[in-house]
Amino acid sequence: MRVSDDRYTRDRQRLDLALRLIRHEARTFTIREWTGLSDDRIRKLYRSYVMNHDAVRVPRHRGKSPRQIAFFFRNAEVNFQSAQLASLYLMYGLLCGTDSGLEPRYRLGSLESGTLLCQAYEAYLDLHAPVGISFEHAWFLLLALARRDEVGISRCALCGGVRLHDLLARHKIACGTCGPAAGALAAVRAAVPLPVIGCAAPC
Repeated sequence: MRVSDDRYTRDRQRLDLALRLIRHEARTFTIREWTGLSDDRIRKLYRSYVMNHDAVRVPRHRGKSPRQIAFFFRNAEVNFQSAQLASLYLMYGLLCGTDSGLEPRYRLGSLESGTLLCQAYEAYLDLHAPVGISFEHAWFLLLALARRDEVGISRCALCGGVRLHDLLARHKIACGTCGPAAGALAAVRAAVPLPVIGCAAPC
């Protein structure tokens, strides 16, 4: 009986996470990676519990997931929001800061890690209206930060805030707020505290 109960609980958690990801407009491929559900079951879940019951229609996106780092540096606002999202990944324990850089602390396919990713993204949504980063871009940012080959985070040399760092760029020491194109945003950003770089739990 205990084995049956545990299996039911895990299956229910898998469905709950899938619904959560659907409502964040995650692609079918992303939902399958995190939950292990088949494409057919994900589509049926969307039709049964989202399309026919939710008051606000949730769009389904097709095609490949985002894979361009340049998106996070397209303008000062997106760059600022990306830095805050990266800080949330640290706070929720999805990443950990070490002397050699960021280390991944999530496991793809883990329901616990998938839930933490949703919680971090939902915390980001609470901070910004309108939001500039979709869930798929947020997931790509976590992947890119864990890879440590194109993007990282560091302190802005001017304001001391957390900044997203293009590892392939040269001589960039300031965040999007302190950069020459972002002067108009400085007064607004002064009122928004940034989380410190660190781990949510001991590494």
